[in-house]
Amino acid sequence: MGTGPEGLGLPAVGERQSLREQVAQALRSALVAGEMRPGVVYSAPVLAAQFGVSATPVREAMLDLAKEGLVEAVRNKGFRVSVMSERDLAEITELRRLIEVPTVARLADSGRVPDFQELRPLAQEIVATARRTDLLGYVNADLRFHLELLALSGNAHLVEVIRALRGRARLYGLKGLADRGLLADAAREHVEVLDALVRGDGQAAERIMTHHIEHMRGIWSSGPA
Repeated sequence: MGTGPEGLGLPAVGERQSLREQVAQALRSALVAGEMRPGVVYSAPVLAAQFGVSATPVREAMLDLAKEGLVEAVRNKGFRVSVMSERDLAEITELRRLIEVPTVARLADSGRVPDFQELRPLAQEIVATARRTDLLGYVNADLRFHLELLALSGNAHLVEVIRALRGRARLYGLKGLADRGLLADAAREHVEVLDALVRGDGQAAERIMTHHIEHMRGIWSSGPA
């Protein structure tokens, strides 16, 4: 039985977020980053020890992830990470491209420059986490950036759809890219899309977002070791 990924920790969160929600968020990040491997069974007590919490909020969080189809309960053992197929990947990528690309392109408006600039520290944080090979930090910052950028559209339902789609992704190739010093290339695309939006260049923003989503698909397709 798997014992859990190395280096798990609870993310910095707002005071209103429960321990169960914090654990669920950390587990989602570990799943997306590929640090929790498909088909492996993880023990709630072992994960709880890594988080430094009791097993109860970990079990509750894993049950939440099971409802989302990310893991499945294995009687008397723990939770097995669900396996995703190439078809799953293709469908998720297509949906993200159809939703995110035109939404971001429509945001290009000189009157929204202050909104875009507020996101610049987060884009720079993504680059910084990539450079120091902080994979969980990268995944968390990347998710926040995309959701906060999409939130500028004013469509809360759209944001939740993308949140759910991204939660099902698996970026197994992140570590390999980071080890080769190439993860920063993907990270800089966040800065580039902001630059395009600040210029009011919707076509450039559309082009960069399309490339970025396909880029991340390539990282997923690197497959688990």
